[in-house]
Parts: sequence; C-alpha cells; structure tokens
Amino acid sequence: MKELIKELRSFFEKNDIYSKLENHNKQMLNANFWQDKANSNKVIKEKKFYEELTNSFKNSIKSLDDLDDLYKLAKEENNQNIQSEVFENIKELRSVVKKNEISCFLSNEADVLDCYIEIHAGAGGTESQDWADMLRRMYLKWSDSKKFKSSLISEHRGDEAGIKSSTIKIKGNYVFGWLKKESGIHRLVRISPFDSGARRHTSFASVWIYPVVDENIDIEILDKDLRIDTYRSSGAGGQHVNTTDSAVRITHLPSKIVVQCQNERSQHKNKETCMNMLRARLYDFEMKKKEKEAQNIESSKSEIGWGHQIRSYVLQPYRLVKDNRTNYESTNPEKVLDGDIDNFLEQSLYKI
Repeated sequence: MKELIKELRSFFEKNDIYSKLENHNKQMLNANFWQDKANSNKVIKEKKFYEELTNSFKNSIKSLDDLDDLYKLAKEENNQNIQSEVFENIKELRSVVKKNEISCFLSNEADVLDCYIEIHAGAGGTESQDWADMLRRMYLKWSDSKKFKSSLISEHRGDEAGIKSSTIKIKGNYVFGWLKKESGIHRLVRISPFDSGARRHTSFASVWIYPVVDENIDIEILDKDLRIDTYRSSGAGGQHVNTTDSAVRITHLPSKIVVQCQNERSQHKNKETCMNMLRARLYDFEMKKKEKEAQNIESSKSEIGWGHQIRSYVLQPYRLVKDNRTNYESTNPEKVLDGDIDNFLEQSLYKI
C-alpha cells in the first residue's frame, strides 16, 4: 500500500498537480478573470478537479497512517477482529488511491472538455445498424450513470432497425479525457435476432470521439473550403418532424471531414452546431498530429471490419468482452452494454 502511495506521489510531481492548482488560484485573483466567461468556466472546472484530487490524496495519506497505527496496536493486543477490519479498510483505500492514479492521466489540455461521440454502422445492413444503436445506448447509459448531460445532434435511422449513423454530445467533467481512447472499430458476435435460421453473425461499427472546443481555441476555417448542403430532417414523427429543409451538412473540402446536424428546428442553429463540430474535428485532427498518434481518420473509417477492431463483444458461443489493446476482459457483456465500461476506460488510460 505504501508503494502505491509513493507511486501516486510521483504522478503528482510528474504532472505538476500542485503547481497547476496554484496557477489556477492565481488566475482567479486576476481582475479581468471573470470577463472571459468561457475561459473562467474552464479554469474553475480544472481547479475543482485538482482540488478534489489533492484533497483525496492528502486524506489517503492520513488514512494510511491511521490504519498503520491501528494495526500495530491490534497486533500488540492480538486482536484479530481489528486486524481483519484494518485489512478491509486498506482494500477500500487502495481502490480510492487507484482512482486518483487514473485521474492523474487526465492532465492534457483537451481532457477537461466535453465531447462528441460519432457512431457509424459497418457493412452488414440491419445487423450492423442494430449494433451501432446498441453502442450508442451503452455510451448514453454510461453518461447517465455519471450524471452527465447528453443530447442528440444527428441521427440516420436504419431501414428496418437500429441506426446507420448518429452523433451525440456529452457534457460533464473531463468527458473527453475519459472517452478519448474509445475511438476505433467495435465488433459484436451474437446469434442474430433478425435471422430466422438463428445463425451466428459478426457485426462492426465505428466510434469516433472528438472534444467540444471552445471559442478561445483558434481554428482557421475558410469559406472557400466549405460545401454546405441543406436537406429535410428525418425524425421519429409527430410534432418534431421538420417541414422545411432545416438540416445542415457541411463538408470541409481539404480534409474531407463531413459534419451534420438536424436536431434544431432552425437551419441557422443547425449550421452553428455544424461549425462547432467541424472546429472540434479539425482541432482533434491537429492535436493527434502533434501528439504523433499517426492515424488517418477518414481512411480508417472506410475499413469498418476485420483486423481493425479495438474491442470485441462476444455473446455467442461464449460470453466475453475483450479490449484488443489492453487485453482487459469482462465475462459479463450485458453489464458492459448497460454502460459499465469504467474498467475498460481506466485500462486504456494506463496505456497512454
């Protein structure tokens, strides 16, 4: 346990957690701090995160010292009950320390930001479209469990079931930091509910995570580089059906990045959301280049299939979810598909 505390202390020093907290406190004392609302909200969010991290770390050290003293006393008095209780408390303390250790990885500039999740069904028609819908549900359930806020940006329903593509936005503390490693191909193996012969099918869907960048981040977008199309939104029916061509699709010609939004009734608002998404996509692209995470997103998207998956969800003939990058496994796929993905997210952060 002391080794774990020592390791966590080294993480604090390596990531300058205390100096970052001190710097944020100084920024908040600046007379002009509150004039820039976007920046002040970002600093406050980061400050709260660092405060919670440092306070938890200090409490962990104090708890460990108290448990150490209690154990020595129980050992002298040969009190087995107290010794057992100390061991149980150490297990709980270890869990807290491990969470703090994971949080130390969320120190990159964009980690504090909200995120977009873009999901596309692979080849395979209804099977893959249903799988894409299951993935969207998984991330929404995860978001709900964290008390984050989620909203639908765009959706293209499948012909029979599921979705062909969907974009959702999730708002909360360090959402992008937690989900940034979820980008990639996700594979499902199951007995198809759409196959009258009850045969086993393999389906693929892609997931792409982008940070929601604020207006302080300078991303140059030239009008001549854009192709803007409008179309009629396709919804579930009822009062939300658009009777005008209010949905907007923007193509950034140099990068071939395409974004679309249809959740607002106003074409102007849909266009504004599209531009924000485009800025996020371009920022993410440049950020990955700077971090030397060489990955051509568009070419990767064209190969939603075998040999490219980052995680496999097997429901038949056995039950297993396995991350191919970290080798972390779960034998309870239902729980994972219900949004219990924290262990997978934590393991992926260790691989940074």
